[in-house]
Amino acid sequence: MKISAHEEYGLRCLVQLARAEVDAESLTLNQIADREGLSVANAGKLMWVLVKAGLVQSQRGANGGYTLARPASDIRLNEVIRILDEDTVDRFCKTHAGVLDACIHTSDCGIRPVIVGLHEIVQNALSEITLAELIGSEENVDARLHQIQKLQSPLRPMRSAH
Repeated sequence: MKISAHEEYGLRCLVQLARAEVDAESLTLNQIADREGLSVANAGKLMWVLVKAGLVQSQRGANGGYTLARPASDIRLNEVIRILDEDTVDRFCKTHAGVLDACIHTSDCGIRPVIVGLHEIVQNALSEITLAELIGSEENVDARLHQIQKLQSPLRPMRSAH
């Protein structure tokens, strides 16, 4: 799976808001941009998408800023990626058609089930991880990913010794 810059930056902005949630703070657009090394314009675009999707709330005024719309423990990464994803699996066949207007394999394609299957595996793994878990240490997040991987690994049948 390839994570776009748009997805990564959006996720990083959400992690900043999850950290601020721990201290019951809101963050201004400038604070989010500064903490993540983003331009204010880019951070603003990302926050607009996240507000529109209902993951983030914004409040105007002297004490205003951005906060998560729900607790970080209730926001799963598959939801975040689905909101920020610019190249969904549904559009794959249309956007990767080569020089033609449509892919030549639209009626019977052996590649499509692989792409869809991989996308489902990734989405299932991301559904097990919350935004709150990402504010932990890299070591803890890595351990959690390995735990999920072990739980989701299908049992492979033993080959007979014929």
